Amino acid sequence: MGGWRGMSVEVLEDQYSPSRWSRRLDRDTIIDAHLEVTAAGTERARASAQTLLHVPYGGGDREKLDIYFPTSPSETFPALVYIHGGYWQCLSKDDSGFAAPPLVSRGVAVVAVGYDTAPAGHMDAMVQQVRRSLVFLTEQHPRIRGIYLCGHSAGAHLAAMVLSTDWTEFRVVPDIKGAVLVSGLYDLEPLLDTYVNDALKMSREVAQRNSPMRRVTPAVPAACEVLVAVAQHDSPEFRRQSQEYSQALRAAGWSVSLLDLAGVDHFDIIERLSEDSYILTQVILNMIGRA
Repeated sequence: MGGWRGMSVEVLEDQYSPSRWSRRLDRDTIIDAHLEVTAAGTERARASAQTLLHVPYGGGDREKLDIYFPTSPSETFPALVYIHGGYWQCLSKDDSGFAAPPLVSRGVAVVAVGYDTAPAGHMDAMVQQVRRSLVFLTEQHPRIRGIYLCGHSAGAHLAAMVLSTDWTEFRVVPDIKGAVLVSGLYDLEPLLDTYVNDALKMSREVAQRNSPMRRVTPAVPAACEVLVAVAQHDSPEFRRQSQEYSQALRAAGWSVSLLDLAGVDHFDIIERLSEDSYILTQVILNMIGRA
């Protein structure tokens, strides 16, 4: 876990700035382009699917879900729960439905989760919000059979934190059958002295407590399948974190695979989930089909 410790703050900020590593667009335009693509994709998804939008799972302003139902739902159906990225401080569920069309057309519901982003949101609270959203889904939507988590970047971190949950403190145990972690962060300590922490204001203790890398539990017999996906044009640090986290899960007995996707960067690795033929879309559908 210590590969980053000798790096200067400047180097760390470079490594943890995904917009600097894309080969397609320069760093000033790639984030705007990402926002446009995900917003347009979500608009298309909402126009074509039956939806329940802004469903409250708690009392907070952002504690809401968007549910995209399968085109021809059977009695029960699986759900892909999507947790957005944005370095825990931007983006929202309102631009997080872009992956729905290929899934709803094949009988899978898609649920986009909202949570409190920084500076209003605290890291501990965000993790608990995502956990509570899954408890809510389990209790309020009994037709959902099997939950598959999908998180991108900061969302992959939150999804990974779900895997370390002690569910005994909750009323129910969500039936999580799979987790797809895309270009994620699994050790938060390298971020402490970077610009990323300006809004988050994490102490070392908070960063350690919320680092999935430090919270890998031995796999139980019913443990879900985990897919860790990383982009060819993610930074070396993002790539290292994905490799080390997947190794740690494997060592603890989890069923895990690492998918290194060629020709994509930190942004289009997730944007392309709107495409039926995209390899990651197909891998997710295969994972759901095996259950």
